[in-house]
Formats: sequence, structure tokens, C-alpha cells
Amino acid sequence: MDYSKLRNESDIRGIALEGIEGQHVNLTEEACRDIGRGFALWLMKKTGKTDLRIAVGRDSRLSGPDLVKWICEAMADEGIKVTNLGMTSTPAMFMTTKTEGYMFDGSVMATASHLPFNRNGYKFFTPEGGVEASDIKEIIALAESDERSGLEKGEIVNGGFMDVYSKRLADMIRAATGEEKPLAGLKIVVDAGNGAGGFYAEKVLVPLGADVTGSRYLEPDGSFPNHIPNPEDKDAMASITEAVKETGADLGVIFDTDVDRAGAVLSDGSELNRNRLIAILSAILLREHPGTTIVTDSVTSSGLAKFIAEKGGVHRRFKRGYKNVINESVRLNNEGVDSQLAIETSGHGAFKENYFLDDGAYIVTRLIIELSRARKLGYTLGSLIASLSEPAESKEFRMGIALDDFKPYGKEIIASLEEFAKTKDGWSLAPDNFEGVRVNLDESHGNGWFLLRLSLHEPLLPLNIESNDVGGVKIIASELCEFIEKFEKLDSKKLMEFAK
Repeated sequence: MDYSKLRNESDIRGIALEGIEGQHVNLTEEACRDIGRGFALWLMKKTGKTDLRIAVGRDSRLSGPDLVKWICEAMADEGIKVTNLGMTSTPAMFMTTKTEGYMFDGSVMATASHLPFNRNGYKFFTPEGGVEASDIKEIIALAESDERSGLEKGEIVNGGFMDVYSKRLADMIRAATGEEKPLAGLKIVVDAGNGAGGFYAEKVLVPLGADVTGSRYLEPDGSFPNHIPNPEDKDAMASITEAVKETGADLGVIFDTDVDRAGAVLSDGSELNRNRLIAILSAILLREHPGTTIVTDSVTSSGLAKFIAEKGGVHRRFKRGYKNVINESVRLNNEGVDSQLAIETSGHGAFKENYFLDDGAYIVTRLIIELSRARKLGYTLGSLIASLSEPAESKEFRMGIALDDFKPYGKEIIASLEEFAKTKDGWSLAPDNFEGVRVNLDESHGNGWFLLRLSLHEPLLPLNIESNDVGGVKIIASELCEFIEKFEKLDSKKLMEFAK
């Protein structure tokens, strides 16, 4: 058995259902049971304990009940006491290891985040947080082995946790405002995209007095019939924007399938995601923690860096990958550098005050607390980011590498581009860059920047371009073409066509 193809950095992902042509199930019952056994054995080795308690939850995916059943039975076979919590959010599953009265030794979430309906997977937690990529490798190695615990079979029981998790968020808002129903008079609409996020409207907002009329797709449906639950998806953002405008809402919020990411829409219909979401959270945290460092991924805009600096903060633009961003923020804190927020442009945001857990519902809760404060003091959420300089244009190209062993070729292209950039008039290498090549271009060469990096797992070189001028992205793309076109194994067709 080779389960290495199911490893997606720090979690497991695969095809769980037939239904898309050319895609065949590889997250089979056997694989799920082996991975459950692997996690049970790994956790026993890590903790030195054999009397372990593990919680299991799932999002709304159609394959979720089977994945939960198989992994629960496999872990129970190794002597684990397993609690099936049913439908939950990914952040809630981590909180089962931290909440008094629960305090599980580990937890598992069956999810594939925003991926298509036929995919699924597992995320694993201990009380220290989500497992690392190295841990997943060890879990897979145990799954591929014949090792068994030899313990007497454990029991499987059903339980619930979302009421407890929801009350924690609601109580945060109550504590911050000093009111029992602080959202009375506010209209807040939620778009859950038929994922697991509908609880936020029903269990957090309504008890606080908010009017959630006009909310969309709160009912779980793993076929995702309306739009992909993903704050980065254009159709998803169009849906929540439409809901805000139709209802005259004070705020609209949108979650991904398993609620570890979020986006929002302000009352004027403007989107609050990517750089804008990072900016508003940075403004809030820099008011509370002057001088703190905000760690982001590598594709944030130059305008965001300027905004954070103007607010008195430090911007650390690190690598793509939410675990990379979180781990860098944790590292800084361990070295005595205060870093209150680690956040990707995708909407994965983790607060120091919240165990560095990437939690979309926690992000939204923070925004709602600020909305309540703004209402009392007479300002708007939008005013917090009024000084944010946003690019006139931005575009991403994902260029495939036609080689099985793609990484050496990709690294060669990046190294060559770095040398090429040094010879080009109007180009300058960006300082403090930790991933790929980031180049700033002056006003006569597109007035913006580009970043070329190598994908961690896929044979791809993603290229991000931003410009402060209309038409600037095309100028930058054109200048890049003279370098890119000489690499025959790189599929740069879309870039070349765009640059014409």
C-alpha cells in the first residue's frame, strides 16, 4: 500500500466519490481504516499513553458519514475510546482538546476544505495544534505497516460539541460589549455555501439579537448545489454581496466548507477578503497591541505592507501555506518578538490569543465585536482601511511543468530569473523575500511587482502580478515573456496570449 499520494502537506486528501470523469476513488475504505490505525498508533507513541480519548467530526460532504464511520471503527480496534461528534467545524475539533469537560487527547476532522464535492480527507489535532507535515509522514508510515496496538477494543460513543463551541464565541461578544444582546438592531447575513458554517447564524448571531433574515445556504448539502463554499471564489463572493445589498445588511459573512476560513462584505457592498481582510484585522490588533508583527503569505500587496507600517506595525511577508505562516508567527513569539496574527490571503487567519488556531468563525467574531464598537463610537468598519492602497490590477497565472521530476526544473527557472532580474532596467529584487523570486518594477516598467514561486506539491510555477496602473499587468507580463519563453517544459501559453 502506498498512501503517500494522499498526503497534502499537513493533512490527508483524496478522491472519496466517483462522479467526475477521469477521477477515481483513492481514499478507499481500506485507506481510511489504515490511516485511522496509523493515527491511533502515532498518538500512543507521542503521548506514551494507551488509554486515549479521540473525538471525530465532519463537514457536510456526502462521503463524510462513511469516512467518520471507518476511522472511528479503526481507532476503536486499537483500543481508543472514540467520540463521534457528527457535523462540526475544523476549528471546533481542535477546541475539543482545550475545552474543560472535554479535553480529548486528539481529534480528527473529515474534510477537504473548499475542494469539489467528490473529494474528502482528514485533519488531525493534538492539544498542541494541528499536526505537522513530518507527523503526517509518520502516520502514513504506520498506516502502511502491519503494526497493531494489541489492546482490547475501545468503545465508540456519540456526542455533541457545537453548542459549547458556539456559546464560547457568543460569550466573547457579550464580554467585549458588556451586553446580553449586543447585536439587537443589527442585520448580519451569513452565506455558509451549504457547508458546516450555518451554525454561526443560528447558534451565535440569533442568541445575541441579530437579525439574520436573508442569510443563504445555511442548510448542509454536500453536493454544494449553489456555489463552492470558498471566500476566494468569485461566485461565492458575488452571492454574499448580493445578499448584503438585497437586505441592506450591516455586514455579510461567508465561510468555507469546514469554517477554518472566512470572508466578509461591508454594508456598502465592498468585499472584505484577501489584502482588505488582513488590513482590517491588522488595524484592530495594532490598536490593541502597538508595534506587533503581522505575518502573512508571500502574495500580499505592497499597499498592505505600507498600510501596516503606517499603523505602527511590522509586516513579515513569509511563505505560502497556512502552516508556514502560523509556524513563523509562533517562532517569532518564542524569540521574544510579539506577533499577534498569522494570516494568508486565502482567509486562513490565526490569532495568538486563540492558540494560533486558524478559525474563520473567530475572525468573524472579531469583526462583529469591532462592528459593535464602531456603532457605539460613530465610525464604520470601512473607515479602518480607508488609507489602504489597493492595486489597480492583479492577475495570477499557473504555469504547468511537463516533467515528473518537476522541482529541479522549477528551481532552475527561479534561480535564472533572479539573475535575469539583476540585469533589467527598472527591475529590483524585493528585500526580505522568503519564497521564489519577487521583483518590484518602476513606473516605466509596469509600476508594480511580480512573484514567481514553485508549488509545494503540484508541477506548477504560479506567477502573481500586481500593478498600480491600469494596463500595468500586461506591461509586466510582456517584459517577463522574453525570459519565460525559452523554457520549453513550462506551459506559459496563457501568459504569452495575455501579453500580446
